[in-house]
Amino acid sequence: MLRVPNNPQNMVLLLLFVLVVSFVAADEDAFIGVNIGTDLSDMPHPTQVVALLKAQQIRHVRLFNADSAMLIALANTGIRVIVSIPNEQVLAVGQSNSTAANWVSRNIVAHYPATNITTITVGSEVLTTVPNAAPVLVNALKFIHSALLASNLDRQIKVSTPLSSSIILDSFPPSQAFFNRSWNPVLVPMLKFLQSTGSFLMLNIYPYYDYMQSNGVIPLDYALFKPLPPNKEAVDANTLLHYSNVFDAMVDAAYFAMAYLNFTNIPVMVTESGWPSKGGSNEPDATIDNANTYNSNLIRHVLNKTGTPKHPGVSVSTYIYELYNEDMKAGPISEKNWGLFDANGTPIYILHLTESGLVLANDTTNQTYCTAKDGADEKMLQAALDWACGPGKVDCSPLLQGKECYEPDNVAAHSTYAFDTYYHQMGKAPGTCDFNGVAAITTTNPSHGSCIFIGSRGKNGSFLNGTAPSMDSTSTSSAAGNTFMSSILIIKVVIWSVFFS
Repeated sequence: MLRVPNNPQNMVLLLLFVLVVSFVAADEDAFIGVNIGTDLSDMPHPTQVVALLKAQQIRHVRLFNADSAMLIALANTGIRVIVSIPNEQVLAVGQSNSTAANWVSRNIVAHYPATNITTITVGSEVLTTVPNAAPVLVNALKFIHSALLASNLDRQIKVSTPLSSSIILDSFPPSQAFFNRSWNPVLVPMLKFLQSTGSFLMLNIYPYYDYMQSNGVIPLDYALFKPLPPNKEAVDANTLLHYSNVFDAMVDAAYFAMAYLNFTNIPVMVTESGWPSKGGSNEPDATIDNANTYNSNLIRHVLNKTGTPKHPGVSVSTYIYELYNEDMKAGPISEKNWGLFDANGTPIYILHLTESGLVLANDTTNQTYCTAKDGADEKMLQAALDWACGPGKVDCSPLLQGKECYEPDNVAAHSTYAFDTYYHQMGKAPGTCDFNGVAAITTTNPSHGSCIFIGSRGKNGSFLNGTAPSMDSTSTSSAAGNTFMSSILIIKVVIWSVFFS
């Protein structure tokens, strides 16, 4: 157990984290992007938002409006931007070609190409949230596209509209899926438009909600992308395709639903997906661990080009919902906790993205950590821990009872935290991960839950005093530092769709 010296230093555990991306066009590699909501009581200034995006190597974003200040801040960054027409404006745009032209002139032409606008989305989930605008939705798409054509921007900028996955009925097995037929008068001309303009079918997929609403029918592991044995996978009896997660089943359901209407060459883009990190008493599965698991697995799934059972190797570009926690959102606690960051830009949690070939803002591909050796003598570990938290000047306050790194409460876990912290404070210098033979260097990041090791921040800590004290008279090259899981990324998210039967 930790024996903490008097007056321990307080250490701020702020994580520099990364959201990943690859550049993409419709026929290129899939990417991960992020949605930027603004329903915060203390919304950061656009320049702060862009600074965070750049620091985290986020190269694709979706805005829910066409805020001029944000578009100006995004100029000359190379970040690819989806700009949205809010739902409350869809009716006006869909009823007037001139209104659409004015909107494009004011919000697109005025900023392009300095701001790398790639797509305009007309509303979001219009069919299910503002059905009174549904009759003019296709007109709105066409009017916006005509305005782009008039400005010679129709090839550079796509037009589409995100749909809720709830409009896909009988979604499992995917081969039997079809769109809600009451919307066919809108969907058929919409799909014709998307096909003729080379655009995407945009879909919001939230496995969390389908899991919550399934009354136990959908297993949590199936919703979270966790590995399943073959006998636990869901099998489409018509195609014999095996599904190991809700996300893939929903994407394939969309492909089958389009094929049912004779559209087979429109790519799918997921404009929203994620998992909440916090919920109320009736939302027990909205946790940091589940959000981390879902988003880490989703990102790895997309960037590893896994594809779906129907289209193996063809990944679907996906936007994580969302960049910030939106504390002003109405509804249950989970609605306020989809973000990857809080308003100060502090990460909510760390994504574990090993072996996914990612470009990280903080390069951790060669990251190393210092951990307690397996089977090390506990008395030796305790002595090393006492030294690290004392003469070694490691801030061991996170190991106090009730703090983020207290659990698991054993000498090996506490020593690992102290060893790794010392190791990184000393700049990972030779001999600073030995501790009389009870410590060893590893590439596995030992961070867990809210216990974030200093090494996982992607930067070495700096020793406060210039000279490192030796641990004892018999060793001049010992010390301790923390260990945590390697190659990580932070993010937070939201949820949606797919039925497991």
